Amino acid sequence: MSRTNLNIFAVAGFFIIGGTLWFWGQPLICTCGDIKLWVPSIFDGGNSQHIADWYTLSHILHGVLIAPPGRIFFPKLGFEPLFLAAIVTGITWEVIEHTNWVLYAFRATTINVGYLGVSVLSVVSDYIFMMGGFFAAYTLRIPMVIIEVLGLELTAGLIGRDNLTLSTIQLIAPIDAINDWQQELNPVPFNGITN
Repeated sequence: MSRTNLNIFAVAGFFIIGGTLWFWGQPLICTCGDIKLWVPSIFDGGNSQHIADWYTLSHILHGVLIAPPGRIFFPKLGFEPLFLAAIVTGITWEVIEHTNWVLYAFRATTINVGYLGVSVLSVVSDYIFMMGGFFAAYTLRIPMVIIEVLGLELTAGLIGRDNLTLSTIQLIAPIDAINDWQQELNPVPFNGITN
């Protein structure tokens, strides 16, 4: 696929993702009516409703993790196939992540109790951030990519109290100690009851 066609496909991804979620009933922007650049707490009602939040770092990481394996294991592929992989996995994940099956799985974890999904603005922004992570990782040397991965995960985990690693652990085999540590920042104390 030519670079021009890849660029067209990448832009089409905005409409595929946004249109799918809008069709499924997700609001275009936060139902609060505001558009914020950053939501500083995973417990904020605007989390996953605006342009960026702590989970944005996980979406950047998604893009980051596509380029290095391709460069290491398939060095002759070049940019275009890896860019195509970023586009396809970005679109696919953003759609699958917001199916009822995945949303129910997230809601089963304490940190996501009551999670209703995202706004179209938030999910399209996540796709853009994923692309940014891909381009950064493609241009950087592998040691710098490793530092970038560690930096994103540590920053989101230590300050935001959730990241890709912690979310994965809590989805697969929840650990009470992680939940208790995350809940320390919750302004509304969790009562231990899930629905």
